[in-house]
Amino acid sequence: MPPRRFDQARPFAALGLLLLAWLLVPAAVKSLARASFFELTAPATALASHVRDLQEYWSLEAHSRRQLIEAGRDLARVSASYDLAAQRNGELEAEIGALEQQLRMPPVPGYRLEPARVALRELSAWWQRIVIRKGKNYGIPLGAPVVFAGGAVGRVSEVHEYTAVVDLISNPGVRLSASIEGDARPVSFEGGDNPTLGPARGTVDYIPLDVTVESGHPPRLVTSGLGGVYPAGLTIGRLVHVVPSDDGLFKTGTVDIDDRLSQLTEVTVLVPQPQAPAVASPAPAAASAAAP
Repeated sequence: MPPRRFDQARPFAALGLLLLAWLLVPAAVKSLARASFFELTAPATALASHVRDLQEYWSLEAHSRRQLIEAGRDLARVSASYDLAAQRNGELEAEIGALEQQLRMPPVPGYRLEPARVALRELSAWWQRIVIRKGKNYGIPLGAPVVFAGGAVGRVSEVHEYTAVVDLISNPGVRLSASIEGDARPVSFEGGDNPTLGPARGTVDYIPLDVTVESGHPPRLVTSGLGGVYPAGLTIGRLVHVVPSDDGLFKTGTVDIDDRLSQLTEVTVLVPQPQAPAVASPAPAAASAAAP
């Protein structure tokens, strides 16, 4: 009887020894092993993503000519609206540049827009993140902000040779400075503990006491631009509920995040560009001395 019990317990003992050995391994070796495993599985992840793109292409090929004509007409309308928005954006950028030159303000840091396809989604109660099909080969830096048409997506948490991991704003480990639309006072946003198949939500701390939320008219929560990661004005979600905090000095709130965040197929990485040195204008005294 005892030998039989020992045989039954042998797998658990081996598992315990394996876990103990893994705990004793140095952190550098663990990090190297994890990165190596990720690089080994990256081709399979990218291949599966390419197969899905191919399936989508052939499904579009199966559409009728009438459907394609209607889709082209809708696309032409959207393109025309984007052309008008691009013209307006150019005018505003020129106006901002003129004001910066007059006020001698440093230029706002620029970004290079790097679109990337989503290869894998990992949406669970432990973390909320996606894997994109671009990495060091496209100059994706660690910590770069990621956006889509609806606002902020997250930030790059890991960069590999051909892929990168993006922690979504719904991830409990993501914190960023935000503000309520129409109110410049900063608040603190943090991703929430989200269920696997449930709607994504986040929490907001340090909301001023005079802020209220009307039922049916939740205000937008946007990035404040503080912290040097996200540009100001990107949509995070809708502030749907606020209650007084435990200390009574502020309020805390709940934010509903865009449902499209869990269905993204393409995102844009904002790669920070080095700021050009400002050209100093000549001092008035020096200019007058140089005049004949």
